[in-house]
Amino acid sequence: MRTPFILIWSILMVLSHPAAAKVDIAPRDEALTFARVGAPGAYQLMLVSSYVDGKVGGINLSSVFGADDPITLYSAQGYDAIASADGPAMDVPVEDLALPVDLTASHIAVGTNFPAHAEEASVEDGPFLFAKEVEPTAFNAPIPKGDGLLDFEVELCFVALEDFEITSAPAQAGLILCNDVTDRAKLMRNLNASDVTSGDGFTTGKSAPGYLPVGNLFVIPRDLRSFAPDVDLRLYRGGELAQSARQSLAIWDFDEILRQSAARADVTWDYNDRTVGLPIRNGIVPARTGVLGGTPDGTIFRGMDTMAIVRGVADWVLGGWNKPVTHWVIERQIARAYAQGSYLQAGETITITADKLGELVNTVAE
Repeated sequence: MRTPFILIWSILMVLSHPAAAKVDIAPRDEALTFARVGAPGAYQLMLVSSYVDGKVGGINLSSVFGADDPITLYSAQGYDAIASADGPAMDVPVEDLALPVDLTASHIAVGTNFPAHAEEASVEDGPFLFAKEVEPTAFNAPIPKGDGLLDFEVELCFVALEDFEITSAPAQAGLILCNDVTDRAKLMRNLNASDVTSGDGFTTGKSAPGYLPVGNLFVIPRDLRSFAPDVDLRLYRGGELAQSARQSLAIWDFDEILRQSAARADVTWDYNDRTVGLPIRNGIVPARTGVLGGTPDGTIFRGMDTMAIVRGVADWVLGGWNKPVTHWVIERQIARAYAQGSYLQAGETITITADKLGELVNTVAE
């Protein structure tokens, strides 16, 4: 039998768990909110109207339109036909939700797009762009730890609803929450320390399998540019709030990210023995490409540690001249981080949530 102390502690842990008891859902005249249940080839597509106490409710769009993908349906029917649809009711447990939309595996990502994050990371010349090359995984999929220094980044991801010219921003886009998971050790060992904003090393540190879990809802606002800035991003490490900011604080908005991408359409980076660039082909961004909008402050990485710098310089002075001093500083930074155990460990849970956009609840696996 549990002692009173253990029983009270257990109750407190349940009550403090950050998984959302309720997520506000936008009214249909403001945004269309989609979810899916089932497996590929047999998805049931839902137009969501409620998200309360572990249940998601709405109507079955597959029975109305015969579609199982929100972008395909939106392209065929348009906003108003979906918003006015009526069909059989659905009410499913949150844990039964699948990937809400099919996305590509090549995405546009922006670094240090929130001023406070740029400050904590000691990056003065951002924002900057890089390519993220990874298949999205489900809102409750495990995040593989491996042997890296695993870090989190809550982000709002804009999703192209159709092919578009990079020089002409689309009127509409979808929205989904995501975690731009990063191996800081791999990133630091591959970055250009003299020019962090070149983006060198960021694709390498951010593109392993499982490094892009996405939310369980996919949202198409009627007015993207008034809806997106009001999104409040929140990330919890266990039960503790680690990141929180409104998207309006970002330096580059969606349109500016695209303008900057157009200017860097020919830039490439080394990744896994090949060369990659932003997913722009002959001036066209493919439908279903994600455009990651940057992360707020509160990541585990907080810039280079002073002691790591001192010891790294000493390593170089005392005989490490065969490699740049930055190499020794980075290796000292990595060794210090491993010793401290401050980065994500197996068994930890990361929860991301935002009203009108659902949530992610991902556990770190070995």
